Amino acid sequence: MINLISLWAIPVILFVILTMGLIKKVPIYEEFTEGAKDGFKVAVNIIPYLVAIIVGVSMLRASGVIDSLAQFMSPLLHKFMIPVEALPVMIVRSLSGAATLGLFSDIAHHFGPDSYAAKLCAVIVGSSETTFYVLAVYFGSVGIKKVRYAMLTGIIADFIGVVAAVAVCSHYFLPSIG
Repeated sequence: MINLISLWAIPVILFVILTMGLIKKVPIYEEFTEGAKDGFKVAVNIIPYLVAIIVGVSMLRASGVIDSLAQFMSPLLHKFMIPVEALPVMIVRSLSGAATLGLFSDIAHHFGPDSYAAKLCAVIVGSSETTFYVLAVYFGSVGIKKVRYAMLTGIIADFIGVVAAVAVCSHYFLPSIG
């Protein structure tokens, strides 16, 4: 049933939109092209924010700051049964989805897709958001300057997502001790 719904959802939505446009005598093609022009303007406006995020993440990775922090925190990570390799994913996830997927891909390739580190990172990716990317790109594109509460809420949500991912993965994927 779910497969059938997912197969037909988008065609039905498009059909309903086109039908309602025809019924209300809306110039559909003209409205579509006007929306596309606005979308292009937004894309041009967010380029500086995208470049800033990409440069920041690249600098963190290239400088070795993330790897040094992972080595420094390894005793604490081991105490909570978190692989050291997962820390870069935890840090970078709030900054950039593409960088996170690159890190995750490296972990899955190096340790295997069925490793605990890969499973944990996959759950972290699915249970957290690219908070700073969202703030920079979406808030920046519409001119919102005061992001204090949104940033705090996003960081707290990301932290809770990571903690929940660690709890769930340690329960389901680690063998019980004792």
